[in-house]
Parts: sequence; C-alpha cells; structure tokens
Amino acid sequence: MAYNFPIARRVIRWSRSAARQWRLRHQHPVNFALHLVGIPLALAGLVSLAFLAWPYALSAFCGGYLLQWIGHRIEGNDVGELIPLKRWLGLPVVAIAPQYLPVANDSHPQHQQNPVQPTEHS
Repeated sequence: MAYNFPIARRVIRWSRSAARQWRLRHQHPVNFALHLVGIPLALAGLVSLAFLAWPYALSAFCGGYLLQWIGHRIEGNDVGELIPLKRWLGLPVVAIAPQYLPVANDSHPQHQQNPVQPTEHS
C-alpha cells in the first residue's frame, strides 16, 4: 500500500527552494560567517525574552541582526526581511548581489574574451 503525503512533498520542495535562494544570497564568505553567528544570536535573543531581563534579550536580538545586516552590506544585497517591504513600497530591490548573479550561458558579452590583435609596425 502506497501512502501519499502531498503536504509533506510541498514542504520539502519549498524548503529546498528556500535553501537554494538562501545560498544564492549569502555567497560572500564574510557574509556567510556573520550569518553563522548572527542568526543563532538573534534567535537566542528571542527565546531568552522568557528567561532573561528584556534588555539582555533585546541586545542579543539586535546584535545578531546587526551582524547579519553588516554581512549583507559587505555582500552588496538587501536584507531578506526588507525585500518584501521594499517591493511593496515600489523601491528598487537587490536580492542577489550583482557579482553573484547566475549567468544563463557563456555567450554573454561580459564573459567573452577579446583576442589580442597583433599590431603592425611599419
């Protein structure tokens, strides 16, 4: 008997797509490293609201988010949480830094090398 789990398949498909998008937006090694520290720190700040005095929890959350923001400034793209807001306001969005945009094919003029033309000396 085969079981069908359409919701689970959708969740798995969505999570794979989200992970691919996340990796595209965090390609600079410094940005990636800052996120490795900043995300757990921000999440710990949220969780610690129930256990610590709120100034400490808020400091952890803001510090973690600040690290992530710095990483995105280094990479040259927008922070993910601000992208929907910027789109809603009609502002320009940089989801993936231009230097990391995927190239569709190798025939792009930027990737073609110009052969060196020999110069004629008379």
